[in-house]
Amino acid sequence: MRWWAVANFVSNAGTWMQLTVQNLLVLQITGSAAATGLSVSIQMAPGLLLGMAGGAAVDRWPRKLTAAVAQALLGAVALVTAVLVALGRLDLPVLLALAAVTGLIATVDGPACALLGNDLVRAPDVPSAIGVGSLVHSAGRLAGAALAGVAVGFLGTAAAYAANGLSFLFVACVIPFLKAARPAETPHRVEPAAAAPPAPEAVAAQSMSAREGLAFFMRRPRLVALAALNGVSAMFGRNYSLTLVVLVTGPLAGDAGSLSKVSTVLAVGGIVGAVVGARLRRPSVRMVAVLNLAGALLQVLAGMAPSLLVLLVFVLPMAVAESVGDTAQSTVLQTDPPADMRGRVLGAWSSIRTVWGLAAPLVLGLFIELAGVRGMLIGGGLAIATFVVAGYLLKGRKARSGGLSPLPGAAVAARARLSTAA
Repeated sequence: MRWWAVANFVSNAGTWMQLTVQNLLVLQITGSAAATGLSVSIQMAPGLLLGMAGGAAVDRWPRKLTAAVAQALLGAVALVTAVLVALGRLDLPVLLALAAVTGLIATVDGPACALLGNDLVRAPDVPSAIGVGSLVHSAGRLAGAALAGVAVGFLGTAAAYAANGLSFLFVACVIPFLKAARPAETPHRVEPAAAAPPAPEAVAAQSMSAREGLAFFMRRPRLVALAALNGVSAMFGRNYSLTLVVLVTGPLAGDAGSLSKVSTVLAVGGIVGAVVGARLRRPSVRMVAVLNLAGALLQVLAGMAPSLLVLLVFVLPMAVAESVGDTAQSTVLQTDPPADMRGRVLGAWSSIRTVWGLAAPLVLGLFIELAGVRGMLIGGGLAIATFVVAGYLLKGRKARSGGLSPLPGAAVAARARLSTAA
């Protein structure tokens, strides 16, 4: 797990460095911010169209081999881009095509690498492993953005792409040496008289297609609730790289230094939240909802901040709440489904999250145009809080209508068995 954490950090830093450099490169080639946004959308599009197919592939293929091949392919794309930049042969159509290929490979690489980390620890430690992954992601994002400026300033754009390519190849070389954790308990082995036939549920799960994986996702109320929470938060908050930039440069009359301070505090809050999230043992959807509620109320206060200093006071806990919530959310997503369905669940989640990722900037931009950035932060935070409270009240009403003393799931199953026996 330590080797995987190091490799994952190197890969994440390289990925964020390349993404930063890619945006700079598109601006250099076209001078258009719209073209820069187009390149990001094209890289995200495969996640929307093929996310479920990628998750199904992860469930079907050997996980270590899948992750290693995906990392090697991402490294190859980055190195090809570096060569084209060095030779002056990279134009916008080629860059967009390479971004699309990167997004296509990522539909398999994302769930494969996420689940691979879980295989390296025993079952009770999976939530901590997911927390470590969130910490590595946040630290890699911070390091990658910083390294991008250094690499471009001293070595050039091609060197940044080459460094990212090598980071992927490093991860691909580490993966074959990783060993899955042994079970927490190894009871004495008893040779069965005959192999027991697989349960019908297991056979059905193994034969499920990517589309049926989405149906499985939609039949799980906990997962649907997570998707709804994530969507509302994306539409009315979270996208702080847009909303806080407008707030700092607009009503607070800040400069580049002010933006740097806000970005640093956001990154620090993300790292602190990932460390806290790594200590969660049994996170629940209710915990994710409470953290979303806390983040929404802090967003309201941030929208009313009269100065940069007051804004920073609210931004830090807001980033911590978001990071802990994301870690808890990832833990539920990766532990709630059966083991042979987790790739497809993550694939379905990738497709759903991509919808929010593509729609949220447009909704937030329109909201800011109509109500101003302060109105957006305050109104959006109140909308998220209202959604969480309404969901809680609705769930309580359903529980009361179902009976005064509902039985736990195990008790219901036991009573059903007794009734059948009788």
